[in-house]
Amino acid sequence: MAVLDDLSGFEFEDVIEDVFRNLGYENVRQADRTADEGRDVLIEEVVDGTRRAIIVECKHTGTVGRPVVQKLHSAIATFDFDGPKRGMVVTTGRFTNPAQEYANRLQQNDDPHAIELLDGEDLREIADEIGLDLYNGRIEILCDETLRPYDPAADVDAAVEVAFRDIENIESADLPEPHSAVTFRPVVAVTADTNAVFETSVGVIHRINDRTRFVVHAERGQPQVVDEDVGTLVTENLHATVDLDAEQFGAVFDDVEENRFGQTQTEYKEWAVERLQQHHTTTVTYTGDNNVTYNKTCEPNRSDISVQTIEPVYLPEVRHTTDLQEYTYPYEYYAAGPSRVTAEDGIHRCVHCDTSGVDEPYTYCPNCGAISCDSHSKTERLEQEPVCTGCAVTERFALKTKYFYDEQNLKAFREEYAAMPLHEKAMENRLLAGGSVVVALLAVIVLLAGGGII
Repeated sequence: MAVLDDLSGFEFEDVIEDVFRNLGYENVRQADRTADEGRDVLIEEVVDGTRRAIIVECKHTGTVGRPVVQKLHSAIATFDFDGPKRGMVVTTGRFTNPAQEYANRLQQNDDPHAIELLDGEDLREIADEIGLDLYNGRIEILCDETLRPYDPAADVDAAVEVAFRDIENIESADLPEPHSAVTFRPVVAVTADTNAVFETSVGVIHRINDRTRFVVHAERGQPQVVDEDVGTLVTENLHATVDLDAEQFGAVFDDVEENRFGQTQTEYKEWAVERLQQHHTTTVTYTGDNNVTYNKTCEPNRSDISVQTIEPVYLPEVRHTTDLQEYTYPYEYYAAGPSRVTAEDGIHRCVHCDTSGVDEPYTYCPNCGAISCDSHSKTERLEQEPVCTGCAVTERFALKTKYFYDEQNLKAFREEYAAMPLHEKAMENRLLAGGSVVVALLAVIVLLAGGGII
């Protein structure tokens, strides 16, 4: 356990807190560091339907003797808990024979406050068992579970094909195979209870009884709560995780990247407690005994907030890029099997303006590969096919702008236009032609009226 030798006693308690939380114990928390009364970490377990408290003494020393075990036995007896309770001593070193004999005798005599001993060797085996690695004096989160990066019942690029179905003038069969990459991003799902009562001389003025669950991006840097829809994606699929097998996914995706968890579970817990403190802090208005109105800021204590679970998992971020002639279209989303939350949609977006969103109509330009909104998509005069304003060659005929794929098409239409009879040329601008007819009719009516004919 040389890696832990440089830790302080408090830092060692953080390590042990991580270990027990990963072992599946509930309500894992540390006692007050200013006066712990022999209780460093408090945890709970449910055995045969009965909830039991476990008081854990952490000793970051080379040798632990019998007095430490005896002191913990007394602390268990005085610990306020409505139910059975037992103890545990955890050390990076070893226990003396008298300490082991005392703990064994408690168990053999069915003492209601039995004590379990875990030495450095036990701690190393437990860390290996639960997938935690000791490095740089900390326990790093090592998670091998991920949400599914794609729907196993469909192709990996099925989401891209679905997105392109909304684009007019292009068929899925005409699409090239996109470049597909997946980044496994670490997140933690935190569940915490906040229970606090605020009283004054007039009685209770505010209560908090709340269970909160949120998901946090867990890469290096400051933790950040994910968007609500991404959080829902994670929490609704935690039961359906798979092994993160980079070799297996490498056969499906062109690129595979796995990011590392940036902090320990205890650090995420501390951050979550601070965040919930801020979230639940509120100002309450009440009337005192003297009929005077008061304002009181109600901020829960750290001890009012109990982090129940911190569940690490990888969230796949899938990115497809499709090359169509002059343009590349990214499509990025968080995946959980067939479910996904879009992070970037470069398909439902006009390349010529800010128009975007799945509710807008878009058209593919086969001339340059652009996807354009209605304002930037025109009909090519010679071939009557879509062309975007970005690549089209233009010229005015009958005072109206016409759009062409290239100079060759423009030249061909010039020749065709020159050979047209006058009335066909006029129809190249139907609005102008129609207006001219209306003006002519009105002129005739005016002349006939002036001549007394009508």
